[in-house]
Amino acid sequence: MAACLALVLSAPAAASLGGPKLNVCIARAERGMAAPALFARPDRFDCAHDQRSFGSGDFWVLSQPIPPGRFDVIRMSSVFQDRVTLHILYADGTIRTLGFTSATTGRYLKMGAAIQLPIPRASTPPVRLLWHVEGAGNQRGIVLGPVVGTHRRDDQVELMLAGFYGVLIGGIAALLIYNLALVAALRQGFQISYCLLLGCIIGYALSTSGILTQIMPAIDNNSRLRLNWVLLGGSAAMVLVFARSFFERRVFAGWLGHAANGVIAALFLSSWTAALLSPWHAIALDRAMTCSFVALMLLVPAVLVRAWRVRSDYLWVFAIAWGAPIVFAGMRIAQAMGLIGWHFWLDQSTILSMAVEALLSGIGIAYRLRLLQHQRDEAREREMLARALADADPLTGLLNRRAFLHRAIGRQRPQLLVLADLDHFKVINETIGHDGGDEVLRSFARTLADAVPEDALVARIGGEEFAVVVDAATGLDVDALLHALRGARMPFDMMVTTSIGSCTGPLLRETDWKDLYRQADRALYAAKAAGRDRARDAASLSMAA
Repeated sequence: MAACLALVLSAPAAASLGGPKLNVCIARAERGMAAPALFARPDRFDCAHDQRSFGSGDFWVLSQPIPPGRFDVIRMSSVFQDRVTLHILYADGTIRTLGFTSATTGRYLKMGAAIQLPIPRASTPPVRLLWHVEGAGNQRGIVLGPVVGTHRRDDQVELMLAGFYGVLIGGIAALLIYNLALVAALRQGFQISYCLLLGCIIGYALSTSGILTQIMPAIDNNSRLRLNWVLLGGSAAMVLVFARSFFERRVFAGWLGHAANGVIAALFLSSWTAALLSPWHAIALDRAMTCSFVALMLLVPAVLVRAWRVRSDYLWVFAIAWGAPIVFAGMRIAQAMGLIGWHFWLDQSTILSMAVEALLSGIGIAYRLRLLQHQRDEAREREMLARALADADPLTGLLNRRAFLHRAIGRQRPQLLVLADLDHFKVINETIGHDGGDEVLRSFARTLADAVPEDALVARIGGEEFAVVVDAATGLDVDALLHALRGARMPFDMMVTTSIGSCTGPLLRETDWKDLYRQADRALYAAKAAGRDRARDAASLSMAA
């Protein structure tokens, strides 16, 4: 966008070819009119009224006298017309004639959709131009913005405009490719409408710039203009479709959603009707299309106000993105209504403002995706927290029995199960109270978790009973565990001891767990019976038996 703006500012006279702009006068074509007689009678032409006031049809258009200078080309903006014959009057009275039809315009169409005709060389300079225009739609004018210039200046203009459109279309195409990749990766509905919007803008840029004709020289110029209208209406409608899919649903709730649907339908219908029916009632169809853009202009502030009222997260994005299109669209509407005159860069402002809107909307999409990522991360954190709370014992923070069994059962290799039970816990509760007993359990749980290997599962499976499962190959030094538990600092510096029972075996199925637990529990009971504060293993008990 910065490069495009620099190109615009560096060549403000691009459309003029460095030569003078020619004012023109109009006469409606009548039977028997001929160029020599019309050159001789300039008073037959109307120079006071705007061209669009004459309506559609066939016309003769006479230029003002050409100022002194050496000029070899005549350039004018492309408009809807079936045939144009240009008569050139030279200082010696000779008249040269050349022309084109809508079907042959392609060989003369330049960047910026300007038609450029060579001025035949003669012994004397050209002094006046006369156009015979047949089948003029006259939506914007009959002969629009004629200027005379030189081939050298023309080459500079073409290079500058090629850079302008190249940067513009290339940037939008890059946005399209990038967002198509995002659609495949993220599958967000608003990205699809944004890609359709970018596609319409690229198509409109190719058409309105004249690049389409350079790619397809045989295309009929009136057909190109019809396509131009369709793509312009489609681009405007897709802006609204994209906004509906991007904003929160509450923004377009109620009457505003119905109004948006009506404006979208009006934009599509008016542009397609103008494309299909022109030149039949061409001016009325153009006014209908202009009215649909006015409706869009009126709807945009309503959308922004609603977004502000419902505290939309994306208000600032669209307030900035729609700023330039609103300003330039207002100027184009004023031009279409005859309130301001035609200018080359005003004519190109539509595609430039669309590109700005597309770029800023792309930034808005990046912002939206950032919010989605943040919301997704928060949701994942909440889910992980909920799972942790569902799996954790609320008092000690260790796994509860359900989560412990879920993670333990199904292990492929032999496992070591260790059951640890606090000795005389009832006495502890009676001595320091239940709150003190809870603190003993928490201290015991922290010590137990710190004393076992990192990959071990540790759980509180009963009141004061704890379980540890660890791979048998890793093993667990039960005596060291007992020593760590004895040395743990307890509330009121109480001496708390633990009895431990252990067993090694498979843990593939629930039946394996029941068998392993039964044997470890028997070993724990044996430790209690032997005087507590000690450990017993189920295997050693079996050997003793």
